[in-house]
Amino acid sequence: MRASKYHINTLKEAPAEAEVASHQLMTRAGMIRKIAGGIYTYMPLGLRVLRKIENIVRQEMDAAGAIELLMPVVQPAELWMESGRWEKYGAELLRIKDRHQRDFVLQPTSEEVITDIVRNEIHSWRQLPVNFYHIQTKFRDERRPRFGLMRGREFTMKDAYSFDRNVESAQASYDIMHAAYTRIFTRLGLEFRAVAADTGSIGGSRSHEFQVIADTGEDLIVYNPDSQYAANIELAAAPCLIPNRGAATEDLAKVATPGTQKCEAVAELLQRPLSDTVKSIVLATEPTDNAAQPALWMLLVRGDHELNEVKAGKLPGLDHGYRPATEAEIARAFGCVPGYLGPIKPLEPVTIIADTTVINMSNFICGANAEGFHFTGANWGRDMPEPTVADLRNVVAGDPDPEGGQLAIQRGIEVGHVFFLGDKYSKALQATYLETDGKPTVMQMGCYGIGISRVSAAAIEQNHDNKGIIWPKAIAPFEVVICPMSFYKSETVRNASEKIYTQLQAEGVDVILDDRDTRPGIMFADWELIGVPLRITVGDRGLKDGIIEVQQRRSGLSANVPIDAAPAHVLEQLKTLR
Repeated sequence: MRASKYHINTLKEAPAEAEVASHQLMTRAGMIRKIAGGIYTYMPLGLRVLRKIENIVRQEMDAAGAIELLMPVVQPAELWMESGRWEKYGAELLRIKDRHQRDFVLQPTSEEVITDIVRNEIHSWRQLPVNFYHIQTKFRDERRPRFGLMRGREFTMKDAYSFDRNVESAQASYDIMHAAYTRIFTRLGLEFRAVAADTGSIGGSRSHEFQVIADTGEDLIVYNPDSQYAANIELAAAPCLIPNRGAATEDLAKVATPGTQKCEAVAELLQRPLSDTVKSIVLATEPTDNAAQPALWMLLVRGDHELNEVKAGKLPGLDHGYRPATEAEIARAFGCVPGYLGPIKPLEPVTIIADTTVINMSNFICGANAEGFHFTGANWGRDMPEPTVADLRNVVAGDPDPEGGQLAIQRGIEVGHVFFLGDKYSKALQATYLETDGKPTVMQMGCYGIGISRVSAAAIEQNHDNKGIIWPKAIAPFEVVICPMSFYKSETVRNASEKIYTQLQAEGVDVILDDRDTRPGIMFADWELIGVPLRITVGDRGLKDGIIEVQQRRSGLSANVPIDAAPAHVLEQLKTLR
């Protein structure tokens, strides 16, 4: 590839709305161009990165026994109605009508379509197991698309779907995909963790996320540095921090705490540790059966902890959906405004659930259900009934791991996710096969996704500096760039550059020759911004001594190399780069 025949259009400034490094640098490097909110054109350099990611994914999926097909972007609504997700999926599902006023969707995922294919194609146990995958454009109508390719509306994704005879076989298929994903992200040159995760709206009973480690990640990963344990904070079990409940040594006292709606303010006013306070969160579930009013739930966590909404959503009674209680509902049940609520003597029946740490607290501080007042010296059993107990909170750094050591937290960007679905979709769409006894049996499913375009952005979040992108070698748009000084003015430089270019091409190196008539400073700045792993500089001064310069983008280390040894040196360098 020659730069003069390629499209390279770098920018000095990023657009104002670009908040994260990947959005800023991909735009400045000329890899993407915004066409609408959350929708981008992949420019030639950006597309090369995507294709390299796709190639690695394809190779490993094929090696793991998956079979590639291609499903449509536009899907009929009938399939989504069959699965029950037409109504449940929410506003992110873009619903459209054709000229005949028939309903369709722009696919955000393909469980329904692949299950429809399999129920019509797979009939016998002899055809199982099978795993189909495709790499296709997806669309999710994000309310607030942001961060460039990190949270766009249109994106490229690899999704795969396994179908098995029984749970045991499906778990084996899951393990095969988990191992394939580990190989994929290792080959991509990324630092990542596979973490236990919530199954979310996809459903299922087993799930792992593959998280690229980056300070700008939106997800929090809980892990033990001394073991293999790692989980998304949504799923990580939070241990009880108080082994045994202490004695009730304080009398219950109602104290004035004006203007203190937050636990932090209460603790400061009363000169007590924040860990002596209890935070109350009131939720509502819509009426069922003959109930006239929404049911109210009070969830209690320690003042220095935060409620884990995923855990809350799995509690019996809240697992079919909940919302924050309104101020009117709170006033009716507690006779008070939010900020001063507590579990002692609500005016109406309220289901109270305490976190595992809160249940062992004694002599604690909680709202008095009166504006401007809190209770001190509150104790379970004596001042209020014993509540239901559940793990409600987010893990915090330093929490003990039950298996030994302390838990740590780091940020990550989810780039892959594997799910064991069971029969969630195969049962709804009646995807059955004939077993050895001739009886129809529902297939067991798994699904496995990788955000191809998000991987490119996540790689930049993990690999950049103040000069630009530092691509891992495997997915860089080019592995090597040759930068001649005065290409059109010096025949010596031109001939040497052409020779090295031809030799590297013959060795299979993905190399570009920058034969543009531009100043060295601009040329170097462009390629540092674009992030090519190796740069070869060819100039008259070095050629007088028979040498060229080879510099690594990541480390900045450079070496003067005899021109005849340049190809061998470059090949050796490429072997060592990640």
